[in-house]
Amino acid sequence: MDTRQVLMGRVVGVHGIRGWIKVESYSEPRSRLVEYRPWILSRDSIETIFEIERAEAQATPLRVKLRGIDERETALGLVGSEILMPRAALPVLGDDGFYWTDLEGLEVVTATGESLGTIAHLFATGANDVMVVRGDRERLIPFTPGHVVVLVDLAQRRIEVDWDADF
Repeated sequence: MDTRQVLMGRVVGVHGIRGWIKVESYSEPRSRLVEYRPWILSRDSIETIFEIERAEAQATPLRVKLRGIDERETALGLVGSEILMPRAALPVLGDDGFYWTDLEGLEVVTATGESLGTIAHLFATGANDVMVVRGDRERLIPFTPGHVVVLVDLAQRRIEVDWDADF
C-alpha cells in the first residue's frame, strides 16, 4: 500500500464570512483538485482531514467550503496550510502516465550512462515542466518527453536524458 502523501495545493486566503477558503491548486487542470477526497490540511506539522462541503472550482483562486468550517475566524486559521492527498487516492494513470511525485528521487542519466543526480522536484514554467536535478551540482533540465527526456523507467527508478553533462 502506497502511504505517500502528495502536495496538491495550498490555502491562500478566506472568502466572505461563512468559512470559505481560497485555494491555490497544483493539479492540472487546477479545478480537478476539488474532485479528490479526502483533503488533508497540514500546518505546523499538524494534519487534519476535511471533507469538501461545496466548491466554486471555476473561481480564481478556487473557493472551497469545508465541512465544519463555518466562520471566517476559523477559516483564517487554515491560511498557509498545505493540501495533501494520499497518493493512493489519485486516479490510476496509464502505463505511460505518472505524477510528478512518481519522478522525485529518480536517477537522471545521460544517453552515455553518466549520472547527473536525482530529481529533487519539478516545477512548471508555462512553456514546459523543469526537473531540478541534484548531483555534483544542481541542474535545471526541461522535462520534454521525446526531446530531452528519452526514457522514463519507473521500475528501474531512472530517467534517460539527451543532455550534455557539462551544461
